Amino acid sequence: MAAEMALVKAISAPKFGSPRRTFSYSKFTSIKISATAQTTSIPKPKPSKKANKTEIKETLLTPRFYTTDFDEMEILFNTEINKKLNQSEFEALLQEFKTDYNQTHFVRNKEFKEAADKMEGPSRNIFVEFLERSCTAEFSGFLLYKELGRRLKKTNPVVAEIFSLMSRDEARHAGFLNKGLSDFNLALDLGFLTKARKYTFFKPKFIFYATYLSEKIGYWRYITIYRHLKANPEYQCYPIFKYFENWCQDENRHGDFFSALLKAQPQFLNDWKAKLWSRFFCLSVYVTMYLNDCQRTAFYEGIGLDTKEFDMHVIFEVRLTLCTSSIYLYYLLCLFKLN
Repeated sequence: MAAEMALVKAISAPKFGSPRRTFSYSKFTSIKISATAQTTSIPKPKPSKKANKTEIKETLLTPRFYTTDFDEMEILFNTEINKKLNQSEFEALLQEFKTDYNQTHFVRNKEFKEAADKMEGPSRNIFVEFLERSCTAEFSGFLLYKELGRRLKKTNPVVAEIFSLMSRDEARHAGFLNKGLSDFNLALDLGFLTKARKYTFFKPKFIFYATYLSEKIGYWRYITIYRHLKANPEYQCYPIFKYFENWCQDENRHGDFFSALLKAQPQFLNDWKAKLWSRFFCLSVYVTMYLNDCQRTAFYEGIGLDTKEFDMHVIFEVRLTLCTSSIYLYYLLCLFKLN
């Protein structure tokens, strides 16, 4: 793992303003297919619209589902026990979530199916994997947030409702991605996954560390892809990317909430053990992102991005975000120790 981390040394922010011209598209040759493209082979019959959708098989690479110590969570957010809880901040965040800015955002159109039908061969398989992994990750968040919302309802109704509203966001994202899979005549059986998948246990403080970073990383990944494709529309292979500008604001709000949770639990930030754990999660989350993306270089090349530059840009921007947050003193130590 240390060898790979030598690559995670962002010193300056890469620029994504101009289209890339130096990629080799041997792995992703059919990502951009003209609607009028001709072929000398015998045309394949179009599949019936009523065709049965294939159930996607899970692999070891699919994102994990998580559980935690819900009894400890109830103690942490009990206002009678924890006097440091800033209920006014949580109430302000609750109003932000109740506004539901993206209530009418995730509306599909005919572009989705048309774009999917143009993808063939390796490019189609790569994009299906992207949708599958993204859908599973969003659904994982939904399950955890939903259970936290249920378990904290009596202990701290405000925090519980925020978790429930975040589960609403994650369910909306997962459903939208699963609809995308239907464009490829596939379907992820989320009900089956709920019961069949193994759950990874994380203590509450580890949930806070990892989820805070993951949500902020998610924001910068989505907004970077959106801005890049807006500036370089020739790489816009599927319309889901057009939704990323508003979508990433959900991720940002989720991260802000976990920032407030961490501020309310100073024992997770102040002592030397907490600082070591923070450093570990900075390291592990960045490494996981980088290694996952390196395995899917063809996907990023297909939308005109260099994988390493993209990841370094995301890491750099997340670092700047942490520098402006109220918990930056602790995470800043962790981040700059990586250099």
